[in-house]
Amino acid sequence: MFETAIAGSLPKPGWLSETQKLWPQWKLQGEELLQAKRDATLLWIKAQEDAGLDIVGDGEQARQHFVHGFVEQVDGIDFEHKVTMGIRDNRYDAQVPQVVGPLRLKGRVHAMEAQLARAHTKKKLKFTLPGPMTIVDTVADRYYGDKVKMAFAFAELLNQEALALQADGVDIIQFDEPAFNVYMQDAADWGVKALERAALGLTCTTAVHICYGYGIQANNDWKEKLGQEWRQYERVFPALAKSSIDQVSLECFHSHVPMDLMKLLDGKDVMVGVIDVASDVVETPEQVADTIGQALQFVPKNRLFPCTNCGLAPMSREVAEGKLRALAAGAALARSRYGGA
Repeated sequence: MFETAIAGSLPKPGWLSETQKLWPQWKLQGEELLQAKRDATLLWIKAQEDAGLDIVGDGEQARQHFVHGFVEQVDGIDFEHKVTMGIRDNRYDAQVPQVVGPLRLKGRVHAMEAQLARAHTKKKLKFTLPGPMTIVDTVADRYYGDKVKMAFAFAELLNQEALALQADGVDIIQFDEPAFNVYMQDAADWGVKALERAALGLTCTTAVHICYGYGIQANNDWKEKLGQEWRQYERVFPALAKSSIDQVSLECFHSHVPMDLMKLLDGKDVMVGVIDVASDVVETPEQVADTIGQALQFVPKNRLFPCTNCGLAPMSREVAEGKLRALAAGAALARSRYGGA
């Protein structure tokens, strides 16, 4: 009950890359960089285990960015001539690669991290991939001319890698779709279908993570404009409830999301965000347990998975480690509080 997990990313060590940046530059090259990525992956697996988490991940240590870490291994994308493009409905500008031809995988994308993690933990292993709608929103299209067609092309590639990750021994494959909270109607109309295509044939647990973004200034400023009630989930949750996806991750603690929206996910596991990624203040176990208790009004005990609101990549390592410990301790407290029949 109340198995804990992170949304996905964790801070990169200073010897691997720049720190506290969403798009950090690597500090090494070639074989030295590959070894540093392996070392950082093992470091964070151990840190998650030491903190007491039930489900661990690779912390996305081998990826510069949660989207581009995947698309770097796709033919048909030009990384040499990046362009500036507004993403997430022009919330902020980013330097993005251009899709210039048919999309094909160059080979395996995340075999190293997945196999390394599986070999070094006996815990449940979760692995994250960007969702097709969010990828489409984070690259410039110079070939397909149709974002739905391009999303399904990416979904096929994601599916290839997801099936391989499952064969590597991954227990949970999570697709990250923050774009679902931006383009709500598109998400309901075709985004969930593209997501299901990405998960086609998987027999492991499938999940989708939908948040309001990392704790960077552009996202924090956007949240200030959303009013006293954030009801974006209301548009896409019904479509997800009807989908084949097993788990849905949502932002909860220190958000203005009405908790009763969780009722729209009846029949699904719900990863409830109980850790704020937009604040360096480390939560107390009591705060985490209180949030879990509030969510229990709308989610059955056996379907509630305490999680972080989003990734922790832009944070300091010290704060992130504190938040992992708070997550585990808060879930343990919640088990003692609410574990009875």
